Amino acid sequence: RRARCGPGQRPAGRGVALPAGPDLRHFLRAAAARQPEPSQELPPEPGCTPGAPKVYLETYGCQMNVSDTEIAWAILQRSGYARTKDLAEADVVLLVTCSVREKAEQAIWNRLQHLKALKARRPQARAPLRIGILGCMAERLKEEILHREKLVDVVAGPDAYRDLPRLLAVAESGQQAANVLLSLDETYADILPVQTSAGGTTAFVSIMRGCDNMCSYCIVPFTRGRERSRPIASILQEVRMLSDQGVKEVTLLGQNVNSFRDLSEVQFQSVAAPGLSRGFSTVYKTKQGGLRFSHLLDQVSRIDPEMRIRFTSPHPKDFPDEASVLQLIQERHNICKQLHLPAQSGSTRVLEAMRRGYTREAYLELVHHVRDSIPGVSLSSDFITGFCGETEEDHQQTVSLLREVRYNVGFLFAYSMRQKTRAHHRLQDDVPTDVKKRRLEELIATFREEAARANAVLVGQAQLVLVEGPSKRSASELCGRNDGNIKVIFPDAELEDAAECGAPGRAQPGDYVMVKVTSASSQTLRGIPLCRTTLSRAAASH
Repeated sequence: RRARCGPGQRPAGRGVALPAGPDLRHFLRAAAARQPEPSQELPPEPGCTPGAPKVYLETYGCQMNVSDTEIAWAILQRSGYARTKDLAEADVVLLVTCSVREKAEQAIWNRLQHLKALKARRPQARAPLRIGILGCMAERLKEEILHREKLVDVVAGPDAYRDLPRLLAVAESGQQAANVLLSLDETYADILPVQTSAGGTTAFVSIMRGCDNMCSYCIVPFTRGRERSRPIASILQEVRMLSDQGVKEVTLLGQNVNSFRDLSEVQFQSVAAPGLSRGFSTVYKTKQGGLRFSHLLDQVSRIDPEMRIRFTSPHPKDFPDEASVLQLIQERHNICKQLHLPAQSGSTRVLEAMRRGYTREAYLELVHHVRDSIPGVSLSSDFITGFCGETEEDHQQTVSLLREVRYNVGFLFAYSMRQKTRAHHRLQDDVPTDVKKRRLEELIATFREEAARANAVLVGQAQLVLVEGPSKRSASELCGRNDGNIKVIFPDAELEDAAECGAPGRAQPGDYVMVKVTSASSQTLRGIPLCRTTLSRAAASH
């Protein structure tokens, strides 16, 4: 499996324990795009066995890492661990890490310095604190993590979470332990994740792992391995479980969700492969067989008519011309009319250097096709500025793409070269840091200007909002998101229920509220709540 796994590579779960101190062979070094933010630590699990070792988890980076945290905790819970939100009482601290940019990794090194002090202050009467690094940074920097000040006891890559109980047992004996083997088939399909917040209204469901696209800037294929998809049956089981728990919104998650391909049953392997959109190409041959993403989306959307369905991230090349996915989005009231279409650049020349597999013209044709197929669709995108060889003209083409498409949501970053990527081997990181910073500021300003205009169109309209909880800035206001995934703030007031004749009441997390938009900015809508309702009733009234 390319540079990471040869024929007959052992699957994750059969890693090696490493005594402290020996030289390790140089391992994976690579990465690709998004600064981490630590997620909310999770509450302790009720009813844990007295005396059980307590684990404290912190999550950094993208939604895939949130999903990985839930998987890792489910595995540890089975093995008798208890959960704590109090760092001081933890016996084990695990950081689920991101490696896409240098800043993402630096955040982890800084956190480890804090944990080093905590470890030194630990009373001798207690067992030594065990510290573990999980996820992409573990995969990329195993050697450096294990030997840098001898701080970390456990290192586990994204495909090695099943091995965590053994690795922690080895660490308890005073040895360092690592497993960063990448797998060709690990999807954790049989692990039902334990949700990160009790009573949460939204959840992420991982449908596939890894990526085969090999964009020249991207570390993901080197830290998460080759693409492999979960069986549809296991995904449906998880979504049904979430529906039973009262979850009102599920996001189907993967590095490249619309290249999903379920090969778990023999009869699936003869299914015809859809063609690529016009003007798009791949670095790999057409993959034959398997139930595709449109089939999964169809089945998931049928489970609960009161549950919103989103998905991220798709690749623009995998929206075939027959538009089955787009048709489903348009037809099903519970599939959100929102698409993430990561462009990365507005310059065809830069897109070619990035190995994105499309031109500016092909991308714009897809945008027009999407808007024709799904009226009122909300669009979001990713952009990287200052990529290798990017000229001022290339930059201005990206600025003009932002203006032409007018995205509702955007994620914009300055390029950060990562070892192991094709760009690291073949290209020069030749755009000065100050130029990257200036170009990024220009892109952000352009995006905000256009997003404000796009969102202003919604002023005066009624938007269905899924309530997430109190606004962070005011206890007298509630916060939620509309169908287009735009944040909506509105007063917390007594509301009539459009579905019942009962007494008025205040909206609770998980309720759907119809809100009339009164103002809009580039990131937020504000409005007046009209009534509580249901997803089905709101769809029927439009």
